[in-house]
Amino acid sequence: MRKQIAAANWKMNLTASQAETLATALATGVTHLQAGQQVILGVPFPYLILVQNKIAGNQNLFLSAQNCADKLNGAYTGETSVEMLQSISIPFVIIGHSERREYYHETHSQLATKVDLALAHNIQPIFCCGEPLHIRETNTQNEFVEKQLKESLFHLSNAQMKNFIIAYEPIWAIGTGKTASSGQAQEMHAHIRQVLASQYGIETADTVSILYGGSVKAANASEIFSKPDVDGGLVGGASLVASEFISIIESLKPGA
Repeated sequence: MRKQIAAANWKMNLTASQAETLATALATGVTHLQAGQQVILGVPFPYLILVQNKIAGNQNLFLSAQNCADKLNGAYTGETSVEMLQSISIPFVIIGHSERREYYHETHSQLATKVDLALAHNIQPIFCCGEPLHIRETNTQNEFVEKQLKESLFHLSNAQMKNFIIAYEPIWAIGTGKTASSGQAQEMHAHIRQVLASQYGIETADTVSILYGGSVKAANASEIFSKPDVDGGLVGGASLVASEFISIIESLKPGA
């Protein structure tokens, strides 16, 4: 069964008290999911344990870190390792978000290492891919995203790829108010699944949840999520408002 996922990315937002308020609202507001649905909260590092305590007992909510180091431990001031995340029972980590690629120049090779470290420590990566505007304008987005997938993921085994999570985020639609049409989202998601199928087979490709990210809101979530290859969303700004994010969660399809 392919999970349908609403994943929040809080990015570098909220004070501790605001994070506590939001987590409490979600813990009390997300009380029932349909079969095969899942909610993941991508929380800033300082608030992971705080939010973990607030959502304890709610079996619908899971925590994710927003990044991890490409080293296991050592003299890397300011970094956070998968070993640290595992030690506080964090089950997910976002890897390769476009902001990490753009602002911190993370390479395909570094991201492959991060994926390996996460999996070795029983942490599920949420692997991000997506094209900038100039690539979309030259209609080479399929090749661009395919390269991202091949160079960071295609060393994985079939078993490792089963039930993987990929988030497609057209960079030109992140935080801009622009959104890929539901048709554009479906087109790229179907392409990603085809690329996975060419390497791992259709059976494995059909287990991979592919999320859409890029100005997802309560107003457009149902239309985007209705597409057959769109398995939910990675939500930025709208996830910072409990009522908005709960509405997005309610737009998920049942698990496929």
